[in-house]
Amino acid sequence: MNVIVTAVGSGLGQSIMKALQNTEYGVIGINSELLGVGLYAAQKSYLGPCANDPGFVDKLIEICVKEDCHIIFPGHDFELIPFSKNIEKFKKNGVLPIVSDSKVVEICGDKLETVNFLKNNNFPSPLTYKLSDYSFELDFPLILKKKKQGYASFGQFLVKDRNEFDTITSSVDVNNYVVQEYIDGEEYTCGTVSFDHHCIGTILMKRQIRFGATWQAFVVKDKKLSDFVEKVINSLKPFGACNVQLRLRNNVPYIFEINARCSGTTSIRAQAGFNEPKMICDYVLKGVRNPTYKIKKNVFLRYSKDLAVSYKKIKEMSSMGHVQNKRVRL
Repeated sequence: MNVIVTAVGSGLGQSIMKALQNTEYGVIGINSELLGVGLYAAQKSYLGPCANDPGFVDKLIEICVKEDCHIIFPGHDFELIPFSKNIEKFKKNGVLPIVSDSKVVEICGDKLETVNFLKNNNFPSPLTYKLSDYSFELDFPLILKKKKQGYASFGQFLVKDRNEFDTITSSVDVNNYVVQEYIDGEEYTCGTVSFDHHCIGTILMKRQIRFGATWQAFVVKDKKLSDFVEKVINSLKPFGACNVQLRLRNNVPYIFEINARCSGTTSIRAQAGFNEPKMICDYVLKGVRNPTYKIKKNVFLRYSKDLAVSYKKIKEMSSMGHVQNKRVRL
């Protein structure tokens, strides 16, 4: 059975592909850039439009129907809104987009809305203010980050003093930035899978960051923390995979970000026994309502890998808009 993954040139899209490599599910990749790595690693790939293209959803549906694929995973944050706003349109064409409803996507895509959701449900969260309204309520250091459209720590700053604050804020859009309390403590990235408004499992990893992404990951088992994450997810009610990022301060978990999607660490989680894309495919295509998993306490050290692609293959993709590949391990 084949499924479609979009934005396979991105780290997220490639992570979903990697998680499905050793399963019975084949991947057909879509990407808007000719040199997106995943285009030449999937068994078949298509050049497609960007998420802001008016024909984005229609083109994805056309490819899904042509390839007889009934599941499509978004591989980039920018695609979540058009996916969530067109769930019914996908379904009418026999395709299930693996995305939460637009309300959940909007909460997770806006840092202030995320904090408000946590507050309203009595979960700990960092003190957060709109930059345009900020009056220096917080001590330094503090965090400056985009209110919307931030990803992989892009545009995020750890600000140490007033001089740094003034310099940075003079060059950013004050209406699309928030000022957030810095939580000093161990950082966790937590993967969850939910069906029918219920979280069926979670995996916890301590992590070290490099260039905005997880560089080293340490699988841990902590029932109290797992129960907390599941409680948050059951209140949010996403569909499919969801990623919770938090820090522990004095043993209190402060959530600073929730991503209503798979994660760049999805492939790591799959190796640790918690394969989010496979569980989702099993649920949708096989009716497996309570997938089983066994988490392995491993340490994961990330490294880069190169993919050689012939000029001929790139020319073929450029001229035809699609290619067949020998399946390659990313």
